[in-house]
Amino acid sequence: MSKDSNNKKADANTKTKAPYQIDLFTRIFTGVVSLSPKFLLLLLTLPVLGGLLSVLLPAFSWVPALEKTTISLQGFNDLWQTPGLSQMVALSIATGLISTLLAFVISLKILAAFFNSVWLTRIERLLSPILVIPHAAAAIAVGFLIAPSGMFSRLISPWLSGWELAPSGMFPHDPYGISIILGLTLKELPFLLLMALGALAQPELGKKLRQQYKVALNLGYYPITAFFKAVLPILYPFLRLPILAVLAYASASVEMPLILGPNTPPTLAVTIMQWFNDVDLNLRIKASAGALLQLALTGGLIALWLGGERAIKACFNGALLNGKRHYADALWQKITATLTTVVIGFILLALIGLVLWSVAGFWRFPAVLPEQLVLLHFQSAFTQMGTPLFNTITIGIVSTVFAIVLTLLCLEAEQLSQKPLSKFTSFIIYLPLLVPSIAFLFGLVWLQQLVNNQTAFFNVAFTHLLFVLPYVFLSLASSYRRLDPRFAHVAASLGATPTKVFLQVKLPQLFAPLLIAIALGLAISFGQYLPTLLAGGGRIATITTEAVTLANGASRRTSAVYAIIQMALPLIGFILAWVLPKYFFKSGTR
Repeated sequence: MSKDSNNKKADANTKTKAPYQIDLFTRIFTGVVSLSPKFLLLLLTLPVLGGLLSVLLPAFSWVPALEKTTISLQGFNDLWQTPGLSQMVALSIATGLISTLLAFVISLKILAAFFNSVWLTRIERLLSPILVIPHAAAAIAVGFLIAPSGMFSRLISPWLSGWELAPSGMFPHDPYGISIILGLTLKELPFLLLMALGALAQPELGKKLRQQYKVALNLGYYPITAFFKAVLPILYPFLRLPILAVLAYASASVEMPLILGPNTPPTLAVTIMQWFNDVDLNLRIKASAGALLQLALTGGLIALWLGGERAIKACFNGALLNGKRHYADALWQKITATLTTVVIGFILLALIGLVLWSVAGFWRFPAVLPEQLVLLHFQSAFTQMGTPLFNTITIGIVSTVFAIVLTLLCLEAEQLSQKPLSKFTSFIIYLPLLVPSIAFLFGLVWLQQLVNNQTAFFNVAFTHLLFVLPYVFLSLASSYRRLDPRFAHVAASLGATPTKVFLQVKLPQLFAPLLIAIALGLAISFGQYLPTLLAGGGRIATITTEAVTLANGASRRTSAVYAIIQMALPLIGFILAWVLPKYFFKSGTR
């Protein structure tokens, strides 16, 4: 009897303990989920604002580490006396504004000409792979194309006399920044176009815009005019933040101007980076002052763009209501089709030239193709890229995994609370993309050195996270919010805890979007140059840092190999993200 009573007591204990254990775990999960949006805000705001504050004090000569504890304007005085400062500022403004404007206008033209057409899907498929190409690799490819002995010169040389030797030319390091504008436009055009297509993919918005477009067509409006009058006014607010992010990056970019831009003088961002990395630590004071100037410059461009929006709206508000059905639509249709063909052809030609240089043996000018193809350049590069490749992959995995987990928790908090994230939170997610990285990263490095944080790997992974997180969040948010809530309600009615609903109901449905977000996060991390260089103090070598270094001094063949490896890494991730869902879903149906 005593044995049976002991067994009954044990069963009773397990019955009373099991619900408590489940309840405790659920409470921990829901607590973590509810705190995740606040943690997201702190994670994105504190480093950026702290970095800006930390660059503000050195700019006014307050640097205790250099035994400077008095506030002064010496850094700004040194900055104003820098030879060629006005050219640096003008070059940064021109390249940033013109490239953003060109990318935006061309993307609008493509949308207007091929809206609701099968050709828009085909163009999307052609341009989507460009997103995985890091800026440094894109700059190297463009440089190989427009160089005096590049692919473009080789293709037109048979029709020009006297081109037995490579002609002298100002590209790619022209003093006017044309090469930078070309590289930035070709790189950012697919991003803006795909952001627009992503907005159109939202069920309610896409349905509304297509209905507006059909109504305009039925009223006799020509297709391009119908797009600009009926679709663009509703679509543009969803493109504003991506456009401003592109403008902020283009005005303070380092990789593109470093590879394609002039050296006497370079852009302001490149000069600031050179001052910061100089062996003379006193130059960091001038670099901090320059970072504040860059911040003001980028802020001024953003304000100019927003002011331009209001001016254009005021000027063309009457044109939306004047009832005019067409504005030479047939001519604009032909121009847009030609321009789209030229853009896609230019990108493909640049990539072909990059591949040819990576396997070229002897290749004299003006031959279009190499006389021999060899793998020697890949073999020699592979013997030296072991450490950079390992650093690239591990840093990318760490930053991406953390970004995925935090994004999922924030989106789950949104669903559990049944309250969408505020506009302020949505803006903060874009904050690291809107603030010039050249500005707040300097301050972040000052903070890391102030606390004697010598863990270079952690510093680099953390700074990568600041740039990976916004893209991962934007990639996953729409898919997570489109989940059918009835599955979660049925599981909850059957007694499933929020943890089980999250892990066993929601995540399996997000298998394909999760893989896409992971591939995108890895691609963003793989392409980071300035965060790696500054946060790592030059001690963490990655494929990107090596590619930029080689592009400014090594042979074209070695540079091409590193650029191809740069493109191959994220491309592998996206291929897996595309193949694995088909494999698993196919296996599950057998």
